[in-house]
Amino acid sequence: MFKTILLMQKERKYLIQGSIVFVVFLGLYFLLDQLNIGYAQMVMDYGWPLVIGNILLNILMAFISAFMWNVSTTLVKLTGKEGKGTFMSGFAFLFGMLTYGCTPCVIAFFSTIGITFAVAALPLAGLPYKLIALLLLVLGFFWLKYETNHVKCKIKTKE
Repeated sequence: MFKTILLMQKERKYLIQGSIVFVVFLGLYFLLDQLNIGYAQMVMDYGWPLVIGNILLNILMAFISAFMWNVSTTLVKLTGKEGKGTFMSGFAFLFGMLTYGCTPCVIAFFSTIGITFAVAALPLAGLPYKLIALLLLVLGFFWLKYETNHVKCKIKTKE
């Protein structure tokens, strides 16, 4: 089943959809970096290797998120139901927003729902949290891949 879904990703619809979702997620990840400390400050505090690493992680995470979006959309088209692993891309983004995002925004958000706390300085401009978000995306991808290979209903495939 996963092979069928991979073949369908070459269709124009999925290429366009994947490109748009990739750009949106990439923009969101870059926005989070800017709201954190920004690339100029990151270069001054940690040097170019951290900035390049963050940009590469942003590209990788946006690609995985967009690919999971396309796989999920294709799975819904073929089976009529969504895979349970697809929530991981949204969860990873939310995790990133709440951990290495705009600290004043996070404090304001949590205080509106009754949670108050002191925010500690995040090491390496939030890089460990971005790596955790990447791990969540990878886990979600493998979960989604497992679900696509173990679909509970019969589908018609093009031979």
